[in-house]
Amino acid sequence: MSAPPAEDLIKQWESEQASLRKQVLEEDTEDWQREPDFSGLERIGGVDLSFIKGDDVNACAQLVVLSYPDLEVLYEDSQMVTLTAPYIAGFLAFRETPFLLEALQRLERNQPTLLPQVVFVDGNGLFHYREFGLACHLGVLSGLPCVGVAKNLLQVQGVYKSEEHQSQIASLKKGGDSFPLTAASGKVLGKALRSSDKSSKPVYVSVGHKISLDTAVHLTHRCCRYRVPEPIRQVTNDV
Repeated sequence: MSAPPAEDLIKQWESEQASLRKQVLEEDTEDWQREPDFSGLERIGGVDLSFIKGDDVNACAQLVVLSYPDLEVLYEDSQMVTLTAPYIAGFLAFRETPFLLEALQRLERNQPTLLPQVVFVDGNGLFHYREFGLACHLGVLSGLPCVGVAKNLLQVQGVYKSEEHQSQIASLKKGGDSFPLTAASGKVLGKALRSSDKSSKPVYVSVGHKISLDTAVHLTHRCCRYRVPEPIRQVTNDV
């Protein structure tokens, strides 16, 4: 049976995204999220799918689990995978989520006591064309709280790399400072966060699932030794 034409596939994926989007919880659902120092949070995860240069089919799906608040590695999993779904802008999650979900399920089967209580995703959550990026997709399918942290600005829903955006970045004076990413509709889809005193370039934080935006931003800052939060830095080797 041949693959459906791109137009049919896009319609199918749009429908699936819309259905799954209704299941996203944009508020704090866990006790530790309501504690000032995140008391009760012990394990944080990071996931990423990295490609070999020049090859957009073969990739390495990676999962790391760190202790919190010490940010020491408790568990690592790397698997070479072959992607079968095509790359279509705005639908990245349909290519990547199955392999990241498999990594989490493998951990749950083999070492359930190390399952993370929250997962950092190298990518966007609600800050997305249809408010359903990779962090939302993985969160809904795994049932775990997820935070999207992107290193580059996705220019979407009226948010652009404008002079105003650049001046807002310049106004972030110290680690922990942030400003909202507001869509043309007026809805705040995420925040630009200066994650470290050492780096003036922000990261872009958005809700994936089962966490509020303020908590996601606060936790991201707490997990940064450098610009990129440790759970993501450990799977992407990025500073």
